Amino acid sequence: MRTQTPRTPPHTQPRTPPRTQSRRHPHDDAPDTDAAFRRLAGLPEGRERDLIRQEIVNAWLPMADRLAGRFRNRGESIEDLRQVAALGLVKAVDRYDPDHGAVFESFAVPTINGEIKRHFRDHMWTLHVPRRVQDLRNRVRSAHQELAQTMVGRSPTVAEIAAQAGMTEAEAHSGLEALDSFTALSLDAELPGSEDGYSLVDAIGDVDPALDVIVDREAVKPGLRRLPEREKKILYMRFFRDMTQSSIAEDLGLSQMHVSRLITRCCTQLRAQALKEAA
Repeated sequence: MRTQTPRTPPHTQPRTPPRTQSRRHPHDDAPDTDAAFRRLAGLPEGRERDLIRQEIVNAWLPMADRLAGRFRNRGESIEDLRQVAALGLVKAVDRYDPDHGAVFESFAVPTINGEIKRHFRDHMWTLHVPRRVQDLRNRVRSAHQELAQTMVGRSPTVAEIAAQAGMTEAEAHSGLEALDSFTALSLDAELPGSEDGYSLVDAIGDVDPALDVIVDREAVKPGLRRLPEREKKILYMRFFRDMTQSSIAEDLGLSQMHVSRLITRCCTQLRAQALKEAA
């Protein structure tokens, strides 16, 4: 005959206490440095204070690295982001006052995030973009990514992005334009859809050598209008039809020498009049 082991009533069963997470330090990379901070606050400048300060910074570096990882894949290397985050951590350690009551993590996180965002704003933008437009870009970028996950076969419209981001369509347009301002294309980059290697540098204009000619033509127009019809015709045939003096002379029934003297006299007269009016 087997005997059964009596069961312990449910209300008396021993329970393993649940694992609780510290309310003051919600992350695993948040060490308890309260005592070190209070000791640091009471020390004067010197080697002992520097050592404790370095100890605190080293203890919180894993958290700074975690925050830096949130900004990966945005055009900056993770190592550079970690250095920027470490700089923000040092600033947070130097500015933190344990007597204010707030835990260090709640003070350090916005300080580190702000330092990383400032790095992107000051060093990563190819073109200078106002802070307001940068904020619009970030909101438009997030809204576009969220909408793209629910849309198949097309991109979200400006109106849809504006509604998703809670902004006007004009603000959405500004944010979309700023998306292309973060980095600049090389002038040697091939234009989209180009089949013959046409690049941006091929689309850059050059100084038109005929600009000076246009200025001269406009300057002599009043004098040309005052010339006799024969002289007008001679200048037109010589400088606009590129005819030789002998061809002009034959066409008008004049001697070539006479045509040469008329051209010289008209040009001298027009030049003098243009210089006089320009003075």
